[in-house]
Amino acid sequence: MIAAAHSSIGGLVVIGCVVVAAIINAILKSNSRGQGQRMRDFWVLRDKLGFEDFNPGPDEEFARGWGFLDTLSQGTDRYAIHILRGTYKEEKLFVFDYRFQTGSGKSRQDHNCTMLMLVFKQVFPQLTIGPENFGLRIAEAVGLANDIKFESGEFSRKFCVRSPDKKFAYDICNPQMIDYLLGNPALHIEIQGPCLLLSFEPQLPAAQIEFNLQRLAQIRALMPDYLFTTTE
Repeated sequence: MIAAAHSSIGGLVVIGCVVVAAIINAILKSNSRGQGQRMRDFWVLRDKLGFEDFNPGPDEEFARGWGFLDTLSQGTDRYAIHILRGTYKEEKLFVFDYRFQTGSGKSRQDHNCTMLMLVFKQVFPQLTIGPENFGLRIAEAVGLANDIKFESGEFSRKFCVRSPDKKFAYDICNPQMIDYLLGNPALHIEIQGPCLLLSFEPQLPAAQIEFNLQRLAQIRALMPDYLFTTTE
């Protein structure tokens, strides 16, 4: 009787292991199919938008190379994937997915983002612009000063702007930029060193990347020309 009970329990354990293995295999296959489609979508974007190169990745070295950007220095196990490289008005342009982890154990969280980045010849002070929760998260992570206030009460309520250089913040957040950002309230922007970065979490559907590249170009166009003639 005891032997039969043990046999029954052993059979249930085996069945349970088989079921778990089947579930894990299905998840892995689903993820693989999703990544395959994502890669194909980026190949299409490369050809449609005239990007010069596409690296499917994953690429940890690329992520480390831009790690001076606060947005790209959060968490652990950071890497870029699906990296498109091109130019926009003689400035380097990158579009890529970015992944990292925060927490550990049961509190571990995987982050899947999309980044759109312009690289200038000039070098600028650090500046972050985003909804209040985004600005608070970045500020807590890197110890930036309190958010900067503007004459536009609506803008100050909806956006958190932080920079160690208030003059630069006011130069960037000029009246035209403020009007544009009020019409695009979900944007997360970082300027630091030679980079202008738009970040999106969760990652953008491939069909939305072209539209957001247009928004990146518009933000670049609203940056005052004198910044590019007086900054070394």
